[in-house]
Amino acid sequence: MTVWRNWGRSASSSPVRVARPTSVDEVVAVVRAAAEQGLTVKAVGAGHSFTDIAATDGVLIQLDGLQGLLGVDAATKRVRVAAGTRLWNLGPLLAQHGLALQNMGDIDRQSLAGATSTGTHGTGYGFAGLAAQLTAATLVTGSGELLRVDESHRPELLPAVRLGLGALGILVELEVQCVDAFLLRASEHPMPFDEAVDRWDEFSTGSDHFEFYWWPHTEVVMTKSNTRLPADTPHQVPGRVETWVEQQLLSNHALRAVVGLGKAIPALTPPLSRLATRVYGDREWTGASYDVFASPRNVRFRESEYAIPFDALPEALHAVRRMIEQFGRPISFPVEIRSAAPDENWMSTASERQSAYIAVHRYFRDDETPYFREFDTLMRTFEGRPHWGKMHFRTAEDLRPAYPHFDDFLRVRDELDPDRRFTNPYLERVLGA
Repeated sequence: MTVWRNWGRSASSSPVRVARPTSVDEVVAVVRAAAEQGLTVKAVGAGHSFTDIAATDGVLIQLDGLQGLLGVDAATKRVRVAAGTRLWNLGPLLAQHGLALQNMGDIDRQSLAGATSTGTHGTGYGFAGLAAQLTAATLVTGSGELLRVDESHRPELLPAVRLGLGALGILVELEVQCVDAFLLRASEHPMPFDEAVDRWDEFSTGSDHFEFYWWPHTEVVMTKSNTRLPADTPHQVPGRVETWVEQQLLSNHALRAVVGLGKAIPALTPPLSRLATRVYGDREWTGASYDVFASPRNVRFRESEYAIPFDALPEALHAVRRMIEQFGRPISFPVEIRSAAPDENWMSTASERQSAYIAVHRYFRDDETPYFREFDTLMRTFEGRPHWGKMHFRTAEDLRPAYPHFDDFLRVRDELDPDRRFTNPYLERVLGA
């Protein structure tokens, strides 16, 4: 029996079979065959979602066979991309044409279809999530029909299809609105917790891309500000040794040691975290946008993330700190703080709202449930919307009031997948049957 597991080892399933199509026609054939057999179908990319959004006991479609750029319009700076293309491949492919994604998250292992379908975002007060950069999509519907949605054909479906949770069909091709290739100058510096929180608005609105990480049980955060620069700006590329020290030795090997020792001897976690704040970061460097946005993440973890109103961040983060202080168990992973511009996608966590994000993490060998449940409960008091690809405990009943267009999305689902070919227990929980 085939067993599928996600990257964080927080979800698994045993599909009846796994399909690995290498063309759009093959995807259509898989969906039609599943319909004839009465089986559900789910697509999976890199498995980087922490929820069981891609799990199925029916047919699992691996989209790795759909890769690469399918077309480039230099005049409009729009590109057609095969849905299974990994983000870490897409950046260099776009650079060959003098283009880049407007914004990216800090992990680039995902497929483009998986990232957009779950609401992956980066940080930046004036920049929306990845799905907001889509101008068209082609998908296979529940009846096995091929449907293209763009500005001239069924444009009313775009706010749903761009971020569809895998509930509307199997994405096979996406059109992305790109920008001219650019550099990022990254400035990483430690800062007192209270200063970062008190000046949240100032730092976020005054920087192209601002974020910070707070190590629980410390009074220090690590800030990162990325400034956009023209692609031809003179700069010195960091050396291989410097890059390895920062991205591997400090960000991964040291973190693995902290969480490993913390799990074996919990009392060591606070002093180890305080030590980490003294050795991480405090540097400036410049590189291609896709190299600076994303960083290697080799230590397996599990994550929960909520979007809240931008102005609520200071109060909410102080509440998270009190929650952790009272939790009774040391927390070894940092808390991540980011922002995003509002967008028009109906199921986006930033739908029609300037947003701040708070993300909490646990080592994958720890029991994350008590910590994440407390965080989940707290974020509801701040009008929180959970990231669809990260762990949460919400249901359709309490999610409906959080999304102005929740019922609009359900109407599109009824049209494109009336027989619930693409459903699974996760979607039944968050969308209803």
